[in-house]
Amino acid sequence: MIARRTGRTIMVVLVVLVMVVPLYLLVTNAFKSQHDITTQPFGWPSEGFSFEYLWRALTSPDFNVVAAYGITLLFVVVVNVLCLVIVGPAAYAISRGTAKYHRAVLLVLLAGLFIPGSTIVIPVIFVLKTIGLIGTVAGFFLFEVTLTIPTTLFLFVAFIQSIPRELDEAARIDGASRVGTFWRVIFPLMKPVVATAVILNSMFVWGDFVNPQFLLGPTSGVYTVTTGIYAAISKLSTDFTMVYPNMLLAAAPVVIFYIFMQKRIIGGLTSGAIKG
Repeated sequence: MIARRTGRTIMVVLVVLVMVVPLYLLVTNAFKSQHDITTQPFGWPSEGFSFEYLWRALTSPDFNVVAAYGITLLFVVVVNVLCLVIVGPAAYAISRGTAKYHRAVLLVLLAGLFIPGSTIVIPVIFVLKTIGLIGTVAGFFLFEVTLTIPTTLFLFVAFIQSIPRELDEAARIDGASRVGTFWRVIFPLMKPVVATAVILNSMFVWGDFVNPQFLLGPTSGVYTVTTGIYAAISKLSTDFTMVYPNMLLAAAPVVIFYIFMQKRIIGGLTSGAIKG
């Protein structure tokens, strides 16, 4: 028993170190000089924490951080709205359906959970190029929404199945259509799982680098936080006083967002099971 507890403790400590050490390096080096970063990357700033380097990153002509924040936030909002509009009714139809093809459709869509998005970027590029959407915002939205569908559908179907069908029957007696039943009766009850899906999708879109880098490309002139920072620091790769502050500015919003919203993520994931 003691050996087992010791082994678990060691594993937990190792996992924590793997997660915390990179974050520690990112935060501390964002406030240090070039000399401190190269000579003592794990140490504290020799002259104290300086916000000069963060300010330089914010005002750098190579990368407009504020504009990138706005563009990325717009992408986050649009992808979430499109995902909810598409997946919501689909999840309702699948969860309330009794035919065998409903289960088949669900399994096919959930198969996307096991396919890493980065592995299908190249085929998607050829498809978007064929239909004339490569390098466009519309093509990027199309692919991003597609990637968010499996996880969102999984959460929605599990939650809707825990809602009694009697509510549907009562709404139909009152004259509501199937579409009206979903949006007026079922969807308002889905607030916990909708919040979870929105949080997960937002974190995915904000931190995504591969898809906007290849699907939008530099010729589009549209930069997200991740692709903009890559374009900026690639010109100054040896200037770590620009690299670390830019990386911190990109990671800080999503880390803060997760810290404040983690309870909603857990609550949304377990709400369907609790109701069931």
